[in-house]
Amino acid sequence: MDQAEHVHFVGIGGYGMSAIARVLIDLGYKVTGSDVAMNELAKKLEARGAAIQIGHSASHVEGADIIVYSTSIPKDNPEVVAAEKQGIPVMHRSQMLARILNERTGVAVAGAHGKTTTTSMISHVMEECGVDPTFIIGGELMNAGTNAKAGSSDYVIAEADESDGSFLEYRPMYEVVTSIEPDHLEHFDGDFNNLKKAYEKFLSHLKPGGKAVLCIDDEHVREVIPSVAETVVTYAIEAPHVDSADYRAVNIECGDRRSRCQVYHKEQLLGELALTVPGKHNVANALAAIIVCLDAGLAFEQIANALTSFRGAKRRFQIIGESKDILVVDDYAHHPTEIIATLKGAKASGRRVIAVFQPQRYTRTYFLMDEFSRAFSDADEVIITDIYSPAGEAKIEGVSSEVLVQKIRVNSHARAQYIPTKEQLQEQLYKELKPGDLVLTMGAGDIWKSAFWLAEELAK
Repeated sequence: MDQAEHVHFVGIGGYGMSAIARVLIDLGYKVTGSDVAMNELAKKLEARGAAIQIGHSASHVEGADIIVYSTSIPKDNPEVVAAEKQGIPVMHRSQMLARILNERTGVAVAGAHGKTTTTSMISHVMEECGVDPTFIIGGELMNAGTNAKAGSSDYVIAEADESDGSFLEYRPMYEVVTSIEPDHLEHFDGDFNNLKKAYEKFLSHLKPGGKAVLCIDDEHVREVIPSVAETVVTYAIEAPHVDSADYRAVNIECGDRRSRCQVYHKEQLLGELALTVPGKHNVANALAAIIVCLDAGLAFEQIANALTSFRGAKRRFQIIGESKDILVVDDYAHHPTEIIATLKGAKASGRRVIAVFQPQRYTRTYFLMDEFSRAFSDADEVIITDIYSPAGEAKIEGVSSEVLVQKIRVNSHARAQYIPTKEQLQEQLYKELKPGDLVLTMGAGDIWKSAFWLAEELAK
């Protein structure tokens, strides 16, 4: 890449796009961008020197050497169309990330769940231990206050997004796969086998001498192991797979905003691990981070000490507020497995858990309706709001939050309620909450706004 290049981002305010833009700014590139609205991520980029326009116009690409777009940008976007007419190279976000990651010691973290947290853990440990990595995360690392940074070392740590197959652009030295589950099937002709084949191809892209770090608690991850030509390193926390894994966590204890365990490499006890993020799923995420960081030359004691101070990633069991002994937490959980894991972490607090879930996308709700209906047994109260659907997505007949609530009442929680709007939800929560409660908002849409509203009202 030529640092004299002017790179323009169409849709610069998204997590993935803003992270790559931030790294390019730090590396000395001229960065411009556009989006439909100014958000906090875009403001932070402006403060670092990016020129950002609100709205999309063909004039915004003037002078640019490369145009970067994301999957959410339509092909008829005026900036993309203008760039193609003018012969300006147009590339997907993943292709620009591949430019950064493939030239160095890349660590690509993939999986249905845990990508952001695992990427954040690896980045945080390397930061704390003086490795100075480049990291590009699909969420904000709370300790660093940012979702990206250009470092001086050869390590580049990034999420590898399977949702649209774009992770096939990467040629990393390390590939972490946390889990494989049916999601984003609208990009894979509705066929889970096509998604698994994409993972197999991803795992075949390791550089010579690279390592695949795989969670064998997941049956579908175990299925794709034969596709790896390079070294495979396995980890697990659940029986019976924990006995055969290269790295394992045992004697796991989960409590209120904490988790502890012992970490073994085969039969060797490496030491104790204490986390300030809850849930067994975060112990598994930490194991993946430990494996990568040990291979980077760090000692277990250094890694464990750094993980003790890990505060999590934004929207991953994020503590929004605590007033009158009512704890308000927000989480990005938008898949049944994520909901189950997040609720188990919440239940370990010993509080009454009020789960508020906002389904996202009619397609996801359609494909996973039955799995969603069985995901809420660890909550004390369940509230489902209307489906959050991105602009342009068509409704699917028979797919609604009302139908989902009816199925939840049968399969996992008899008292599940349907409350359509955030305004109605907020009013009811404020009336019914009592000391000792934990309110957990979940979803990939805008349900987090209700968590912030509630926390502010309680603080008043």
